[in-house]
Amino acid sequence: MIQFNSVCKAFGTQQVLEDVTVTVHPGERVGIVGPNGAGKSTLFDLITDTSSPDKGSVLVPGELRLGYVRQQLNPHQEGRFLLTYVTDAVPELRRIHEQIRTLETSLAETTGEDHDRQLKRLGDLQTEFEHQGGYQVETRAKVALGGLGFSTEDFARPFNAFSGGWQMRAELARTLVGEPDVLLLDEPTNYLDVPAVEWLRGFLGAFPGTLLLISHDRYLLNTLTRVTIEVVATQVTRYSGPYNWYMEQREQRYLQQLSAAKNQNRKREQVERFVERFRSKNTKASQVQSRVKMLEKMEVVTPVQLRMKPPRITLPPPPHSGVEVARLDDVGFAYSPGKWILRNIDVRIERGEKAAIVGLNGMGKTTLLRILAGALAPVEGKRVLGHHVNVGYLSQDFTDVMDPNATVFETARRATAERSDGEIRDLLGAFRFSGDAVTKTVQVLSGGEKVRLALSRLLLQPCNLLLLDEPTTHLDVESRESLELALRDHAGTLCLVSHDIEFVRHLAQKIIAITPSGIKLYHGGYDYYREKLAAETAAQTSLAVETPATTGDERKARKREQARLRQEFFKERQPLEKRVEKCEAEVEDLEAEQAELVGALEKGDTPDMGALSQRLGRIQQDLSQATSAWEEAALELEALTEAYQQRLGTDA
Repeated sequence: MIQFNSVCKAFGTQQVLEDVTVTVHPGERVGIVGPNGAGKSTLFDLITDTSSPDKGSVLVPGELRLGYVRQQLNPHQEGRFLLTYVTDAVPELRRIHEQIRTLETSLAETTGEDHDRQLKRLGDLQTEFEHQGGYQVETRAKVALGGLGFSTEDFARPFNAFSGGWQMRAELARTLVGEPDVLLLDEPTNYLDVPAVEWLRGFLGAFPGTLLLISHDRYLLNTLTRVTIEVVATQVTRYSGPYNWYMEQREQRYLQQLSAAKNQNRKREQVERFVERFRSKNTKASQVQSRVKMLEKMEVVTPVQLRMKPPRITLPPPPHSGVEVARLDDVGFAYSPGKWILRNIDVRIERGEKAAIVGLNGMGKTTLLRILAGALAPVEGKRVLGHHVNVGYLSQDFTDVMDPNATVFETARRATAERSDGEIRDLLGAFRFSGDAVTKTVQVLSGGEKVRLALSRLLLQPCNLLLLDEPTTHLDVESRESLELALRDHAGTLCLVSHDIEFVRHLAQKIIAITPSGIKLYHGGYDYYREKLAAETAAQTSLAVETPATTGDERKARKREQARLRQEFFKERQPLEKRVEKCEAEVEDLEAEQAELVGALEKGDTPDMGALSQRLGRIQQDLSQATSAWEEAALELEALTEAYQQRLGTDA
């Protein structure tokens, strides 16, 4: 159990955390969300004891093994081979392994009782090494490195030979291999491609320990977490549900605060009118004094709109173009002779399509996008641009085309002559550049601000083919949602590369997958692509596994066993399904009553507002308990189903 007790933390004059009390229970899967700079990473620093609270205490059991992957990696001069570095993840295993090697060396030089004693000690150490998973650590390291995109050839390369992004992946693999009791991940997907994100989601889904995840990735937050901790305006609030559920509850919480504030303001006005009316009357002096004291004791309820509405982005209508927007015919590209990045590529993009390019890093996604944009010329084949096509291209090195000394407004103004100053300011405001922010120079902007400026600069132009390379990097959740809505409603053609799976899911209608064998097109969204990929993998697996011939009696016996397992499964499943249904019904009833009471409080025409407010508080507690009961029953049902599916598959 990790406990924050009345914790305060400031950096200079900036208060980051104020009187924070929150608990993380063993085995919980927690998503930590909030605006950039709110203090999310500070929570991790306090847990890992790299920072200490100004007031209060943070209690972390000493026996817990923590695994922490920071957003920014400290510079490493690590010269060991990649595989060696990643397998050296558990200090205790390293200590035992060194002792084993020392004993193995000295055994050859000892005899008699010393030899027997050292031999027994060696056996004990080997048993302990095996118990702690020492003999499997290299296999775990290879699986993790492969899942995160490293090739087997990379295993023998020095750690410091990799770029910063790949070092981050290696550090993530090292932490995962260590199998900590508590895993703390700070924006782990920033340097991952879509396949690596999917692998990480699967790995973390099976992680048995406590998970604390700081992320702007809605896909990971919704699929991996069951608790959400919000950090905003120096306050930390715990919600018993994943990200989407938290978003709904946060809005309801604000409405409740708003109703309570209206109710209190009404009472305050009544008391103040009484005081003003009878202040000068001696006969009412004691009553007036009583009400003055009542006013002094009244706690001020200030509703805080914690849900930041996504800024509205309006894209200019795209100019009309031909049906075929862009085409690549038998295209090949190599940065050096003979070392092909892409070859025999045939791609056709039609007007109005929204396509996503997916594949492992290093397979050529950015190169393909640059060829489509005309930023690179193919070595083989040709690129054909459609009739009246205007290309808008956002590259990963977008900062190179912006004058560092120009202001935000000047940078946007230079991008278009057709839009008015008011329209430019409106679009900049949608990307959170308003007021004095438009006078900032490019060189003082943060990474996220530069991304937002580059996007606003691009979107000011009337493009009918948008090519976006990782447009959501450094954007917070609200900005991602706003950009997603704008692109979804845009009538133009879109082709993008993004590691944000939720972003791709909501936008892409076509998937261009770059594989070792070439380009594969999937004429459907991301979920369709995943289904087809799973089906292809299953088909390949079934072809690869040759099953021995079985006799008729063996087949009958297997069928009888499968039938018995199914009956057993159905018998155990029924009570769990009833529990799930009962809990769901209870949650729905409580939510309906809550919505009804909130509506009554907002209207303010109910005589007993205090009773309603009290009932709302009880409902919130009941909802939390009912939701936890539902989650527990659903997880039991899911575990039971998976267990029987494995048994049925084994006996099939």
